[in-house]
Amino acid sequence: MLRAGPERSAVHSRAGLPPAEAPGAAAYKEVLGRFCTGLTVVTSSHAGEPVGFTCQAFSALSLDPPEVLLSVQQTSTTWPRIREHGRFGVGVLAAGQEELAQALARSGTDKFRDVDWRPSPTGLPRPEGLLAWIECELVREVVAGDHLLAIASVRALEPLAETAPLLYFRGRFLSAGGAA
Repeated sequence: MLRAGPERSAVHSRAGLPPAEAPGAAAYKEVLGRFCTGLTVVTSSHAGEPVGFTCQAFSALSLDPPEVLLSVQQTSTTWPRIREHGRFGVGVLAAGQEELAQALARSGTDKFRDVDWRPSPTGLPRPEGLLAWIECELVREVVAGDHLLAIASVRALEPLAETAPLLYFRGRFLSAGGAA
């Protein structure tokens, strides 16, 4: 079940500074696209069927207690089904898993139609070939612009392979050794 977290806020004064103008969407994407990220897939079950999406905005958040953070578009139709289940898995993608990343990034289709997966020890859909697997329980969400920040407690984790990760840079897939 979701729990409220301690509310902390910092007040920063901008006294004497001119108002900042927000950059446009194109400039934002151009500059932030230069930040290389790893890729994950977030999976769960809804009404007995696997559901999931590709997520590049995933991060370790806290060691004590062990928590992770992921950023989800508020317009996602998959996230409400994962939220309802309350538990989900995060699979870290390995080099060569571009098709899996693309399959779970699609909207409005049977995303798992061509995905090789098996149930995890707790029954969550776990795609084959992952670098690592992290089982999570949703703790809380925070609205942040056009996204939700989902904070989850880590319930189990497992390294699965010793290979290069799949990366995302400037709108393209890369492996640690170069373009994928």
